[in-house]
Amino acid sequence: MPETELPESMPRACGPAVLHGRMRARPEDFRVEEEPGFEPSGSGEHLLLTIEKRGMNTAHAAKLIAQWARVPEMGVGYAGLKDRHAVTRQRFSVHLPKKVSPDLAALESPELRVLEHTWHARKLPRGALAGNRFVITLREVVGDREAIHARLDAMSRQGVPNYFGEQRFGREGDNVSQALAMFQGRRVRREQRTMLLSAARSELFNRVLAQRVRQGNWNAGLDGEVWALDGSRSVFGPEPWTPELAQRLESFDIHPSGPLWGRGPLRTTGEAARLEMDALSDELCLAVRAGLEQAGLEQERRALRLRPRDLSWQWPDDTVLELSFALPPGAYATVVLSELGDTNAPGPG
Repeated sequence: MPETELPESMPRACGPAVLHGRMRARPEDFRVEEEPGFEPSGSGEHLLLTIEKRGMNTAHAAKLIAQWARVPEMGVGYAGLKDRHAVTRQRFSVHLPKKVSPDLAALESPELRVLEHTWHARKLPRGALAGNRFVITLREVVGDREAIHARLDAMSRQGVPNYFGEQRFGREGDNVSQALAMFQGRRVRREQRTMLLSAARSELFNRVLAQRVRQGNWNAGLDGEVWALDGSRSVFGPEPWTPELAQRLESFDIHPSGPLWGRGPLRTTGEAARLEMDALSDELCLAVRAGLEQAGLEQERRALRLRPRDLSWQWPDDTVLELSFALPPGAYATVVLSELGDTNAPGPG
């Protein structure tokens, strides 16, 4: 088995760090609210709950809801996973064929509140959200305020690299190592298998994106580029460069894309394909590629560029910076913050 390592560091696109600070000093410093992807039907066998939870991850909340409703955990649905060290608002569905809800007050606790409830016709599937809105407070901030504002302006104008965040790779950053062990025959549970496959794919995508950030072409089109439509999983290309493509790229209607590895040939050609293959040619990447192909995944694509919507900020105190923005499904707020600098610890002094 090849030697493994933590996911490769993700170079910043906007330049060196402009601040140091502390993120998640308390759960209220990291607020997330799902943007619903649909309107409830108002009738059906699934009780749709909008939950606010504090210091609790999505899987644990789903388990509590299943226990409260006395249904199997598979009877509870949710659109996306939310961080534990946060205050989050998200939807859950619970299948109640008799259309009778247990006492909602019995579900509540200091860590979990029911904000809304209604009936819906179907179980809430993964990905059934329009995006997520964040309000994030950084404390003990050290950095030149003018430089911080200039960086935030640049991020708003040009976007940021759409890396997969560190959460994807496990608490110890060892999900890729575990995926390689799984590819070598180690047996894992079904849900763990899905998680490890996703981490392995994400590692390869991040390596391609990191290479393009270093080369300065992460937000530009290469020869043989495949384009991702903004806010969609749809892609198209390669096709000849035209003024129309240039305008769509500038307006953030389309983005360059990178590979989510699987079986079959790369869709990119020319310079874009050569860069991707070069970035994924070491021993570790070759082993991950082979494992993903043997697992039956097919080649897919993901946008390399991400622009936070409605990015705004304020200073409640001299060393406290509050940021507000929205992201599409599958994007990571921690990746946005990483363009500013180190948000895991206070700066020197």
